[in-house]
Amino acid sequence: MTPRSYLYVPADQSDKLAKSRGSEADALILDLEDAVAAGSKETARKQAAEFVVSTGPEQVAPALWVRVNAETVEDDVAAVAVPGLVGVVVPKADPAILARADAALTRAESSHGLGAGTFAVLALIESALGVARAEDVAAAPRVVRLGLGEADLAGELGLRPGPAREELWPIRSRIVVASAVAGILAPVGPVDTAVRDTGQLQETTRILLRQGFRARTAISPRQLAVINEVFTPDAAELAEARDVLDRLAEAERRGSGVALDAAGRLIDAAVARTAREVVGRAR
Repeated sequence: MTPRSYLYVPADQSDKLAKSRGSEADALILDLEDAVAAGSKETARKQAAEFVVSTGPEQVAPALWVRVNAETVEDDVAAVAVPGLVGVVVPKADPAILARADAALTRAESSHGLGAGTFAVLALIESALGVARAEDVAAAPRVVRLGLGEADLAGELGLRPGPAREELWPIRSRIVVASAVAGILAPVGPVDTAVRDTGQLQETTRILLRQGFRARTAISPRQLAVINEVFTPDAAELAEARDVLDRLAEAERRGSGVALDAAGRLIDAAVARTAREVVGRAR
């Protein structure tokens, strides 16, 4: 299953690591970066690796990722890239740091006797350089998905975003387009820091869905239910999509490439593609 929700878990906090196993997250991001103080980095590395090993390579969900530090990519990867890990989240992603991550992951695969390409990369764009090179970031080795870190990005650009963060919408569109051009998964939306405001979380997540995102990061388990719900088609949406595909299939059986939906609108290739995407997400 393609993850809809990614929960950040501070890797130096063993209690939160233990609780995360039973969360509703599709994927966990064991964090070595922002959530970990400088003096706890080594503890975080050790506990992250132990958590992955103890979970086992047969683990299907939640998928396990580790967010490394941009300054210590090589050391972080060497410590945490063990069997069972899906991949690493690379912050401040640009082509140079992604090349370093690729080389470090290749060494880790070799040391563990794993096949080339076992470990993936989720590239977190959160700098002006990352935005400017978004297409190159999306096409970099191992990158399967882009993420967006809007807090760091807004700080660097001097933006003062409002509640709906409209000031960053043009950048969101660029990330979506870069992902589509590279043929990778639709991107992951940024966190919402209003942990207790589920109404705001639902609204801002629906905006991300309409903008082309298909997942979101969370900083609290209480955010996961809303994120998963928004990125999962509801019964009415799924029924409509299946009806469109059924009508198109029936038209093709009659030797026609033209069909109409229940409202009498023409079903073309674009409409059918959207319907297939909805059915795919429902699975």
